[in-house]
Amino acid sequence: MAEPKDLEGFIRSGSPEHLLVRRLDFSRLPKHVAIIMDGNGRWARQRNLPRVSGHRAGIEAVRDVVECSARLGLRVLTLYAFSIENWKRPRAEVATLMALLKEYLNKELANINKNNIVFRTIGRFEELDPSVQRELRKAERATAGNSGLLFNIALSYGGRAEIVDACRALMRQARDGALDPEQVDEAEFARHLYTGGQPDPDLLIRTSGELRISNFLLWQIAYAEIWVTETLWPDFRRGELLQALVDYQKRRRRYGGLEAEESPAAHPPEQRILV
Repeated sequence: MAEPKDLEGFIRSGSPEHLLVRRLDFSRLPKHVAIIMDGNGRWARQRNLPRVSGHRAGIEAVRDVVECSARLGLRVLTLYAFSIENWKRPRAEVATLMALLKEYLNKELANINKNNIVFRTIGRFEELDPSVQRELRKAERATAGNSGLLFNIALSYGGRAEIVDACRALMRQARDGALDPEQVDEAEFARHLYTGGQPDPDLLIRTSGELRISNFLLWQIAYAEIWVTETLWPDFRRGELLQALVDYQKRRRRYGGLEAEESPAAHPPEQRILV
């Protein structure tokens, strides 16, 4: 399948990134890519900078990865921006993170619309500051008519909390007589998750080399391929995303079944892979 025309001018011909693009089969891209963005604090510490500098540098990575995902033609991208556990961080750091989020939305909304991206928030939205909620709703309304990449940003999010919230919703329906508990199957349960109606992630990426799921999309990643890089999030760019996609296409996805022939996966030595 030919390269998407949207990549013209975005990835320079003959560059290392373009060589990766040429290795992709665009008919077999993952429908949904989820990313645990990790390493902002470590990035700042390595440079003797305050943690906020790492968070601010991480915005550049978000900008590049979101636009690249849209131009590649991915259907869904979910970024883990702020977990429920992150509320335990110092109040000043949390306030800075929320201010950076609002700054990102104000600066990037035009570019998000230009790239035909639908913006959506998943998580316990009501726990966010009202000023943050207003900016998020504004971005969701402004992009609701777009038809390209669905960009989820997970805020005040926890995988266990999401499952609990889905259970509560189902129990309320059963209590009100709108649902027979015996008819609840996996598909019905999935419809009540924050990502209801979206395909499950095919590929989960984690930066900074940590080998943890960190309470992210616990239900949805049951059969996701996992790709871990030592690169810290502020240094993550389209090249790493493209390498993850190339490696993803080397995997044989069996979903518990068997194949007549299996060959060992080939991964570059600098990457650590969880299977």
